[in-house]
Amino acid sequence: MTELKATALIDPFQREIRYLRMSVTDRCDFRCVYCMSEDMKFLPRSEVLSLEEIERLARVFVGLGVRKIRLTGGEPLVRRGLTDLVRQVAQIPGLDTLAMTSNGARLAGQAVALRQAGLQQINISLDSLDPDRFHAMTRTGELADVLAGIDAAIAAGFPRIRLNAVILQGRNDQDVLALVAFALAKGIDLAFIEEMPLGVIDDHDRAETLLTSDALRAMIATQHVLEPEGADHRSGPASYYRVAGSKTRLGFISPHSHNFCGDCNRVRLTAEGRLLLCLGHEHSLDLRAPLRAGASDAELADMIRLALLRKPERHEFDLAGEPQIVRFMNMTGG
Repeated sequence: MTELKATALIDPFQREIRYLRMSVTDRCDFRCVYCMSEDMKFLPRSEVLSLEEIERLARVFVGLGVRKIRLTGGEPLVRRGLTDLVRQVAQIPGLDTLAMTSNGARLAGQAVALRQAGLQQINISLDSLDPDRFHAMTRTGELADVLAGIDAAIAAGFPRIRLNAVILQGRNDQDVLALVAFALAKGIDLAFIEEMPLGVIDDHDRAETLLTSDALRAMIATQHVLEPEGADHRSGPASYYRVAGSKTRLGFISPHSHNFCGDCNRVRLTAEGRLLLCLGHEHSLDLRAPLRAGASDAELADMIRLALLRKPERHEFDLAGEPQIVRFMNMTGG
């Protein structure tokens, strides 16, 4: 395959795109209340990119200067052949970091193979340490499966493991300090994420359940000293704090209370091959159609460069009224 000359992807606001999140499937074995509807309809398989198409687009993006790729879903571990995809993407010249986000339920049986294939970082969703609350948040998940997955990831020797928790006021806010204690005991990182207002849900009122990063930090500070480390923009939008006397970092991702768009270096590729230029807008480029019509790597690269000219300055999330974006988070790619 022809090697592309690395040319930085620069948007109209002079932000360089170095990070691509690639969804390998919209399917998931959970039905988390903040992510999708309980009766979710998934894409026909013919509309989902093949593993070969995903790997090819990964090479095109690395040729354009992307240095970090995160594989997402849905739940990536439900996709057959995922370990082979990891192995192929990990070998792309110029890629510095290959990461994945998972719900962890299937990780116990796959962690070693994924690490050996070249996966370097893994984020695992964990919203509660109470089995009943965990099941209520995920609708279908079993806490024991995820805990086994976390232990398997630690045993497999991933250089970086981070837990992700979406905290909803009145639903799982009583778990915050227990989650911090768990991360400290395991020696891994933990990020708290304000709920993204994507898709129409009827499980809860997002405006009423929002618990801001500032409120979470104040809660944690009653028991722990937090030492600010700032944002690590190479890795994503989280602002990090070190828990004093430990190696555990706590991240806070605050799309509502502390807009992070000024340093955005990310784009997303959905499972059906749509390049999303911003999480909070529908600006996108269909890459599946030209890919299947025989477009060359150079032609695909030109399309991507041109699409970047439409990347908006920021998202416009608003919890009041109907969400501006009707696609669910599982359709977006984590």
